[in-house]
Amino acid sequence: MRGLAMMGLLGGLLCWTGCASLDLNLKQASANKPSNVALYFSVETSAGHPVPNLTAETFQIYEDDQLISPYESKQTILNPEVAVIHYTLLLLDLSGSITESGALPDLVEAASSFCDKVSRKHQIAVFGFDGGAKLIPLVKFTKRAGNVRAGLKRALGKKVRDPSTNLNGAVVEAVSELEKVMAKAPQPLRFGTLVVFTDGTDRAHRVSKDAMLDRLDRSEINVFAIGLGGEISADQLAELGHTGFVKAAEGDMSGAFDRAAALIEAAARKFYLLSYCSPSRAGTHELRVELSHGEASGGLAHQFNADGFGPGCNPSANPKFKVGRIRIK
Repeated sequence: MRGLAMMGLLGGLLCWTGCASLDLNLKQASANKPSNVALYFSVETSAGHPVPNLTAETFQIYEDDQLISPYESKQTILNPEVAVIHYTLLLLDLSGSITESGALPDLVEAASSFCDKVSRKHQIAVFGFDGGAKLIPLVKFTKRAGNVRAGLKRALGKKVRDPSTNLNGAVVEAVSELEKVMAKAPQPLRFGTLVVFTDGTDRAHRVSKDAMLDRLDRSEINVFAIGLGGEISADQLAELGHTGFVKAAEGDMSGAFDRAAALIEAAARKFYLLSYCSPSRAGTHELRVELSHGEASGGLAHQFNADGFGPGCNPSANPKFKVGRIRIK
C-alpha cells in the first residue's frame, strides 16, 4: 500500500494492479469545488474484453485508505454525454476495383447499415477516395441516419476521377478532417474514430506508408480497418487498424461492416464516468477506486487536491475535465 501511495505522489494516473483480473484504465480525472471528484475510465478483463453495465454501487471509493460510505459520497455514474463526444469518419475505397467491378451497390448498403448502428451514439461523416489527392465528400458529420443513407446513395452516381488507390494519402486527409471537427467540440473529452474500408493497397504513392502511420501515431485517433479481397492481408489491416480490424470473406461485405460496428459499440461500453462528493476539505489525498465483478477484481489510483472544498456538492454536476482526445486502447 505504501508503494502505491509513493507512486501516486509522483503525480501519475495509475492502474491499481493488486488484482490483475480486471484492468481499470483512468483516462482523465477532475476535482472541483464545492467537493466534486469525477473519474473517466475504462474497465476490461485481463483478456481485453469490455466489462459493460456496471452500476455506481459496484465501485468502492477510498481516500487515504479509508473507505467512503456511498451514502456520504453520493457516488453516481453520470451519462458520459455531458463530458464526452464521439466523432466517427467512415472512409470508403471508391477506386476502380470497386466502382468498375459492380460492388458499389453492395458497399453502399453495407456502409448504410454500419452508419445506422454507429450514429446512435456518434456524430458520423462519410468520405470516399480513389487515386486523386483529395477526399470525395459524401456526408457531413451528423447523427441523422437518414442523411447518411441519402448521401451514400448519391455515391452510386459518382464517376471515378482516378481509378488508382490513394489509400495512404486519404488516411492522412481523413485524420485532418477529424481533427478539425474535434477542435470545435463542445465537450472536453473527444473520441475521434476513423473506419477505413479498402479492397487493396496504396497504388498512387502520393504518401508513403511510413508517413501515413506516423501521422496516425501523432493524431491519437482510433482506427478500425475493413478489408476485402485477396490483395490486402490481415497483417496489413492490423497495421492500419491499430484499434481493430475485420477481413471480409468474399461476398460478405455487410457482415464485415456489421462486425466493425460491433467492435466500436463494444469499445464504448467499457467506459464509465464516476462522480462523487469528497469528504476531504483541504490537502492532497490518495484516491483509490476498487471493483469486484464476479470472481475478478481490480482498481485504479489517483491523487487530488481538496483545498477549498466544502459542503453543497451535487454529484450530478457536470465535471470540469481538461480538453483532450481519448484513445480506446
